[in-house]
Amino acid sequence: MTQISRFTGEIVPIAQVVTGDGDESAAPEGGGGFADYALVSLHCLRIYLDTSYRMTIDLLKEMPQITGEIGLSAADLPSPSTLCKAFDRISMSVYRVLLRQSAQLHDPSKHAAIDATFYERSAASRHYCHRINYRVQKLKVTKLVDTESQAILDVHCSTTREGSDADLAEQIARRNAGDLRSLAADKGYDKQSLREALRELGIRPLIKHRIFAPYDHAHNARIDKQRYNQRSMTEPVNSAVKRSLGFAVRARSWFREFQEIALMCVVYNIKRAIEQ
Repeated sequence: MTQISRFTGEIVPIAQVVTGDGDESAAPEGGGGFADYALVSLHCLRIYLDTSYRMTIDLLKEMPQITGEIGLSAADLPSPSTLCKAFDRISMSVYRVLLRQSAQLHDPSKHAAIDATFYERSAASRHYCHRINYRVQKLKVTKLVDTESQAILDVHCSTTREGSDADLAEQIARRNAGDLRSLAADKGYDKQSLREALRELGIRPLIKHRIFAPYDHAHNARIDKQRYNQRSMTEPVNSAVKRSLGFAVRARSWFREFQEIALMCVVYNIKRAIEQ
């Protein structure tokens, strides 16, 4: 069995569970549309293959086994424009649940680390940038990573650098409160309100204090060094995603770029699971 076949065999059942339409036919019947799980699977394959919409459809027409696992034949495949429009119809909340489900393939340890990285927005013509006021060149992407399995648990995207990293970390921690026992981060997340919020959520903060007074040394000495040092696991994860799936997003609008980043994390989780 090839890697792409194993990938498809993992993403299809996950997409069926997340979208809740696993009992429906993947292809349109009686004037209906494509099942959401089929469209989500096709988008994940597009990210996995790192190709455009048109090239993805062209490649899948030559892969009857892969399309068959989705429940489609070569004749049933949607047009590139249909696949593109379906990307807007599926909400970001679906992609977040999909990410959570893909992380469960790794049996997370409940010990996580958080850090931010940047993705380039694909180069566009000067005329296009001027027409839509396209000025933001980078996306700030914050990832919550399981320190043992290196699975991505959650992701947050932003087109601005406004706001505190610590406040953002609190928002992500609240979304995953029931699944975390500890959260490690570097000194950029040093904020007392974040530590207090994490403790209220039952999460042990592993964030070193900046040294302003002698008692800050005592606070840092009590940190679990082994768990704290695993915060660096976010760096190889960010590197692996960028090396295998690209360091730039193809989409033009910000909400499509956020969805693309989430799908890249889903694909990374599944690729890592099948490789192991």
